[in-house]
Amino acid sequence: MWIKATCKLEFQMQALTPLVLMLRPRSGAQQWVAKESYTLTPYVPVVEYTDIYGNLCQRLVAPVGNFSIQTSAEVMTSEQVDVDRGAYFVEVQNLPESVLVFLLPSRYCESDRLGFLAADIVSDSLLGYDQVERIDRWINKSIRYAPGSSNYPITAEEVHARGEGVCRDLAHLGIALCRSISIPARLVVGYLYGLQPMDLHAWFEAYVGGRWYTFDPTQDEVQGRRVAIAYGRDASDVSIFHQFGAGDILTDMEVRVELSSNDPSEENCLKDSE
Repeated sequence: MWIKATCKLEFQMQALTPLVLMLRPRSGAQQWVAKESYTLTPYVPVVEYTDIYGNLCQRLVAPVGNFSIQTSAEVMTSEQVDVDRGAYFVEVQNLPESVLVFLLPSRYCESDRLGFLAADIVSDSLLGYDQVERIDRWINKSIRYAPGSSNYPITAEEVHARGEGVCRDLAHLGIALCRSISIPARLVVGYLYGLQPMDLHAWFEAYVGGRWYTFDPTQDEVQGRRVAIAYGRDASDVSIFHQFGAGDILTDMEVRVELSSNDPSEENCLKDSE
């Protein structure tokens, strides 16, 4: 199915402010980006690079005063996520080198402190996919999904102690629990059709059976219709923008995700406003 996702950011800059943005989805195994636009008002030069996780990043210096960024993408994605109960556990010595980093504790996913909890949750589960599914379902039933309850990232241990959190927080807990039993897991930030209230969304993926699978503890039944923007170890890697040398400068953000009514077969386009 085709989804059109748009994001508009409004800033009020007090000084020239360097930004690193992460707003462009890329085509991959689960999605194909057919059409894009990227509008800056006023226009400033942009340099794009790919980070160590394969995310498309944009560097720029925002001018003093009002500055806005509006992105739009039409993406072919699936209505359902892949499910493969029984997918095997990949032993650490057999993992691809690119996956190993997602086994280690990170800033918001202190997996070295949650091993006993994870072992208790998955005690009678088949190694691999079934363990991750058990973790996902345990978080869904045990930790309250509370949109708007956290304005900044908290650690997996803090999420467990509080018993509630936003989508990012629940994903952090899932990642930490998976890593504590030697299953690689990573955070994903992107768009989800039908999300209420509408906003950017976060979920996690786990590496079992020789590939990545999607899990989302905020949902009773994990849904498709997702567009991934960025992947990383935790929230420190996947912020949609990093600002340097300024205070709180974001004044408004608007996200829309809708079924595409346009013909996305036109060639990709990137445009900057003048």
